[in-house]
Amino acid sequence: MTKKLILVTSPPACGKTYISKELAKRLNPIVYLDKDTLITLSKQIFVVAGEPYNRSSDFFEEHIRDYEYDCVVDLALEALEYSDKVLINAPFTREIRDLEYMDKLKKDLAQKGATLVIIWVSTDPEIVHQRMISRASDRDTWKLENWDEYISRCNFEIPKNLEDPDSKDGLLIFNNNNNEEFEESMKRIIETLEETMNN
Repeated sequence: MTKKLILVTSPPACGKTYISKELAKRLNPIVYLDKDTLITLSKQIFVVAGEPYNRSSDFFEEHIRDYEYDCVVDLALEALEYSDKVLINAPFTREIRDLEYMDKLKKDLAQKGATLVIIWVSTDPEIVHQRMISRASDRDTWKLENWDEYISRCNFEIPKNLEDPDSKDGLLIFNNNNNEEFEESMKRIIETLEETMNN
């Protein structure tokens, strides 16, 4: 079996968590990692620093954001020592457009005998807005209060820089605007992953 690190990525509120958990159920056994699990620690950093809790702030960008990603990727690389499949649920919206970052990650994975799968969740921005309102999470407070500014920073374009004609699962698109799209995408992606993992 080919070892895989699966990154389920997209801007926030596109449906990553639900999709990631459904994928993990179908790919079980698998190590499932959610970057949001680290938010408990990150909140404490805001408290200790005497900063307001705002995950869109300059303070978050400078002192927290990249460390969350470093931590969850390190956990995934460690898990690949003991498991053939690891899935990370996290936006990675900046990283997947950084070719240098992605090349380094692929090299790190190659040392573990693993390859990288990117699953990009494609969802219409207005549906994202409604989902963010519905989930009513404190991590979205600033985003919803400053929606126009926030959404202008988000890149919903498919990261085509990751397309690889020699890889069937280098970049997979999960369309998630309605139930029909969800079911079609889930079936297609599971079939692709089962094929590539067993080659």
